Parts: sequence; structure tokens; C-alpha cells
Amino acid sequence: MSARDYVPKPISQLPWLIILLTLAIGCFDLLVLYSAAGGSVRPWALSQGVRFFVFLGGAVALSRVPERAWSKAALPAYGGLVILLVLVELIGAVRGGGQRWLDLGIIRLQPSELMKLSIVLAVAKFYDGLPAGETRRFSAIWPAAGLILVPAALVMKQPDLGTALMIMASGITVMFLAGVPLRLFIGGGLAVGAAVPLAVNFVLHGYQRNRILVFLDPESDPLGIGYHISQSKIAIGSGGVLGKGFLNGTQSHLDYLPEGHTDFALATMMEEWGLIGGVLLIVAFFTIIYWGMNVAQQAESRFAKLTAAGLATTLFFYVSINMAMVMGLAPVVGVPLPLISFGGSAQMTVMLCLGVLMSIDRQNKKTVRW
Repeated sequence: MSARDYVPKPISQLPWLIILLTLAIGCFDLLVLYSAAGGSVRPWALSQGVRFFVFLGGAVALSRVPERAWSKAALPAYGGLVILLVLVELIGAVRGGGQRWLDLGIIRLQPSELMKLSIVLAVAKFYDGLPAGETRRFSAIWPAAGLILVPAALVMKQPDLGTALMIMASGITVMFLAGVPLRLFIGGGLAVGAAVPLAVNFVLHGYQRNRILVFLDPESDPLGIGYHISQSKIAIGSGGVLGKGFLNGTQSHLDYLPEGHTDFALATMMEEWGLIGGVLLIVAFFTIIYWGMNVAQQAESRFAKLTAAGLATTLFFYVSINMAMVMGLAPVVGVPLPLISFGGSAQMTVMLCLGVLMSIDRQNKKTVRW
């Protein structure tokens, strides 16, 4: 008998490589936040660590939830989050110039973060209920588009351009995977491209417009609106290949790098851990994303396939947009780096995504066994 025969099936069926990778990223994050605070567990590392282990335990517990439960909860959860987004507009807490949080006493909840998960479940549920032959009809497009645009518009009003774009990208990805004709995406892309100048001038707020202009011309205002990205590039470049060493970063310790514990945590990390640390972090993230896509490929039901692929793509958007933003390859839009940037709502959303993926993975293994 092998050692596996003595391990209970609920434990042996868990994707331990993914859990250990997640644990490694989370513990590495605590080192980054400890250093960002000048060698102190307060105010960031301690609270982030407590939340991390609670949410990781929650993700493992969610792996025991049957797939059909996610299917039944998809649309009710979406409706509840839309209501919460409306409440944010009415009574939400203002922080950092944006009205994005509901103050629940023990936690400040950001419903827009949870919508990144919910939009995938809702759109997957919609297409799961359609016969495959009807997916290419217009009647299969406008309801899904409505599901995506309603929360995206509410989030844009907060204002939170980065999260609104994430919600739209995740929902549209599920539409594409469901079989909506490619020509519609090409047409929609051309329409969006034509509307960008109008949106920049008449829809976006002044600071959002300035961020796009600075992205196009990074040296136009290095001490003003371009200060964040300029200092981020300096921090990353000064780290070199091996980094300056743990607790030896200067950009974050001397407060040259704004938001070095949240949106620009990657720059704080790469200054001390260098290119090597950045590459290892990317490998860890993309191993998790690759596993998520494999879970989608092995899933039996259409809902599970669309959900798993959509959630893996959502994690990809999290990582790629933040890294591009921090390195100056995309405008600064306020997308956090999963499990690295300080913040409870984003951390909870990522763990929920992993919990749902582990749930579908468990269902796949159960099906294969039978």
C-alpha cells in the first residue's frame, strides 16, 4: 500500500502544487510588506497575513462545494452585487478620491472586486442555459452584454476605470469562449477604437485622462501626474538582476515610490529581489493560470468549462495588467497584483476564484474516477 492509501480522499484530491504555490506567494508578500513598512509587521504585513491564511482556508473549504451549487448561485449573487454597487453610490465610503467601499465595521468591502468573479459565473450561467445552436444569434448576445455593461457602468461611476475594464474583459472572454462569432468582436473592437477619443475627452475624469496622456508621453510631467510611473521604473531598474537585498530598498523606504505597498508593490519587490524575484513570481502566477485552463479543458459541463476558463483568464488579467502598468507598458489604472498588493477585497476575490477552480477540479477528478 502506498502512502496515499492512508490519506483521506478529500485531502488527497486537493491540488497541492497550486495550494503550495499560493502559500509561497502569500508568504513572500508578507516579506515585501514587512520591508515596505521599514522592517515592521505593522501596519500592513500582520493584517495581510491574518487575512491571507483565513482566505486560503476558505478557498480549500470552497473546494468541497459541488459544481451545481455555483451554477444555482451565479445569478442571485450577481443581482446581490449589483445592489451593493448601487449602495456604494448612495452611502459608500470615500477613500483616495473614490467612492468604492462599504464600511461594514470589521471590514471595508469593495463590491466591485467581487464582481470580477460574479460576472464570470453569471455570463457562464447564461450561456449554459442556451442551446449551442443559438449562441451565434443576436438574442444570445444582448442579454450577456447587458449583464456586463450594468456593473461596468456602476463601477466607472465610482470612478474605477481599472476594475470596470477588468469586469468587461472577463465577461467578454466568457462570451468569446461560449462561441459568439469572432466577427462581432472584431466589429466591437473597431467601434471601441473609434470611440476612444470621445471617451477620453468626454467620459473619463481629468486624472484618468492625464494618466493616458502621460502613458503616451512618459516624460511630459515626471514630477506631477507621471511621478508614480517614473519612480516605479527607477525602483525596478535599480534592482538589477539580483536586487539590492531584503530591507535594502531605497525608493520605498525613503517614500519616493508612492503606493509601494498596494498598486506598485511589484516595484517594491523587484528593487530588493531584482529580476530573479520578478521572474520567479511570474512563473508561479502562470503555473496557477495554466492549471486553471487545464481544469477548464477537463471539465464535463459547459458551465464548468466557461467558469474555469473565465476565472483563469481573470487571474491572467490581474497579473498582466498590473505588471504592464508598473513597468510603464500600460496606463496606471489601479489594478492590484494578486496576493501581493495590500488589500482585503482583492485578496478575497482571488481566493474565491481559486476556491471555485478547486471545486471544479475536484468534480473533474470524481468524474474521471467513475
